[in-house]
Amino acid sequence: MTFKMPATGPDCAVWPELARAARAIDHIRQLIDADAERFAHCSAEAAGIMLDFSRQRINAAALRGLARLADELGLRERIAAMFRGDPINVTEGRSVLHTALRRPAGSPALI
Repeated sequence: MTFKMPATGPDCAVWPELARAARAIDHIRQLIDADAERFAHCSAEAAGIMLDFSRQRINAAALRGLARLADELGLRERIAAMFRGDPINVTEGRSVLHTALRRPAGSPALI
């Protein structure tokens, strides 16, 4: 199966929305001052890993835009292709096998 690279970020319809969201944020202080619950709104935890992006220049509009960008780029499909071992390395025409580094000992490299 040949992997065809989908559009890049700037080619996506959501890109101008993300650019506007980025320009709308002058400083992290304005985001922190505007939301007393910013940590709760800008953090996530899964599999024992905490992701805290509350001190980053991102707001709800930018988060929505990033989710739309992931959809437009087919991120879920691209991740699935990587786990299947599809040849997604378009420059070399082969599998990337990043997942092989994290597999349990003795399990097959391709899932």
